[in-house]
Amino acid sequence: MVSQPEYNHSSLALRGPSSVVSARSSSRAHASSRSKRYNRSHTGGTSYVPQNEFPIFSHSGDVEIIVAVGGREQRYLLHKHTLTRCSGFFEASTSQEWSRAGVVPSLPEPPSRELSKIGEEAGSNGGSEVSTGPGTSAPLPSRRQWRYELDLGADRNDIPMLVQRDANASNPPPPPTTTSLFGGGNRAPDASASRSKSEHGRTHSSSSFFRSVANLSLSHPKTDGRSAPPLSEADADLLRDYDNLFRIFYNYPPILDGISIVDAYLQCKSLLTLADQYDALAVVGPRVDHHLLQFQGRLWKQIDKYPISYLRIGYLSRSKVIFQEALIHIVGQWPANERAIRASFPEIVLDIIEDKVEELEETISRIEGRLFRLNLTDSRGERVSPQTSYLEWLALSLFRQWLADNMNPPPVPPSSTSHSSSFSSRQHASAPPNTALSTIAAVPTLAAVGRVYRTLGSASGSGFLDRDECKRFLKLTPVLYTRDNLRRFEKRIDELKSAAREVVRPLMGTGLELELDRAAAGAVGPAVGKTDYLTCIELRGRDLPWDVEV
Repeated sequence: MVSQPEYNHSSLALRGPSSVVSARSSSRAHASSRSKRYNRSHTGGTSYVPQNEFPIFSHSGDVEIIVAVGGREQRYLLHKHTLTRCSGFFEASTSQEWSRAGVVPSLPEPPSRELSKIGEEAGSNGGSEVSTGPGTSAPLPSRRQWRYELDLGADRNDIPMLVQRDANASNPPPPPTTTSLFGGGNRAPDASASRSKSEHGRTHSSSSFFRSVANLSLSHPKTDGRSAPPLSEADADLLRDYDNLFRIFYNYPPILDGISIVDAYLQCKSLLTLADQYDALAVVGPRVDHHLLQFQGRLWKQIDKYPISYLRIGYLSRSKVIFQEALIHIVGQWPANERAIRASFPEIVLDIIEDKVEELEETISRIEGRLFRLNLTDSRGERVSPQTSYLEWLALSLFRQWLADNMNPPPVPPSSTSHSSSFSSRQHASAPPNTALSTIAAVPTLAAVGRVYRTLGSASGSGFLDRDECKRFLKLTPVLYTRDNLRRFEKRIDELKSAAREVVRPLMGTGLELELDRAAAGAVGPAVGKTDYLTCIELRGRDLPWDVEV
């Protein structure tokens, strides 16, 4: 009597992660593991097990996607459940109304009983289970399968799009039955049992062979020719975007540039455009947001240079940080680039920008009124006036004149063109000779007003009304220009500067990550030549153009 080793099938069915398995296997004796390896038998099966992982799920995949561009071909065999959960395009196209799924025979399961159990649990596409016990000769069930191919369109102006094809039309005819080299098991006592077992062995071996060939064709990109031409940059980007799209669907990190912020922006932009095309921004956006935020300081500087571009990136990726950073730059410089912004964004984004501009203008209006109401008092606590303290009143007048000149742009000069028309000539001749031509006051931009408030809120206060300006002003009245009067005049100007600094303090706050990084590094004031406009815009959760999950 020959004793047979006992196998614990639950140990295979309940395998842990790869790290745990490797740790268990390494703890065993090396010699014992080698001694049990050479006497395995391959009779009645095949030594090749097709893969069942991304991008080709040979056992459970029911959606075949072919992306062929520039003579190169990428094939995917994925799951309908995953695609419909991540993309509205696949959810609609695989619905009963638009579905063109075909019924195809299921491929045989792996020869191992434990792997068969895993395959049944991972993906039961046809809704039926296959018995894999010994001596079972049940026919293979059929399952539904979808097939998509990339349609490039008639010319370069068309947008490439996945198009659903009939799945049955692409399936090859069933392979001829041949005698398997390793097929067959123990001989049955009767002829009918022997014939059924031989037929089952032939079917299993031939289908395994053709499945191996099909799996090899799906694993490697195909080329349409003996020597395919090199891919163009646009074709390579398209293949990369589709691959990243499906990788994100299966929770794999996308392949994006992690060194160059410029290349990373271009890759993220094209990936988000593709995700928007297939209604998958909710899944792809967080991945893009996570990748771009890794650049930190370099990202803030790029947003400072190109706020409109990154506002669109933040909007598509639903990134609150990127969207807010770009929005602050745009609102602070409004109405710069207004035409381009209105042509590039939907109404919901334009409404947010206009609301923030109105909020900033209201705050500026209140503070501007307080600035012009600043006053000086004499030793008795009374407001200065030309009758009580003429010198202090001159200091107050100079300060208010500086505010008026800097907060309002210079008036538009009258046109110097000659009045050629008879109507305009008659109007000009009928005007009184001493009547001044009316000038149209231009509306100041937020960027121009922001520079004034930045100057008023600076800690040093040396950017305006310095000692030289005070000297020039007092010299206009030689009687008042003395050393004591100049000292008193400068002291009063400094008092007005200090009071104005406290008034404009609410406008000196910032919501920019760029300035917060500079403040953390010990820098004082705005970046030179950069953020000289107001950045005190606050973006709350209800202001975002998408629903925020609490």
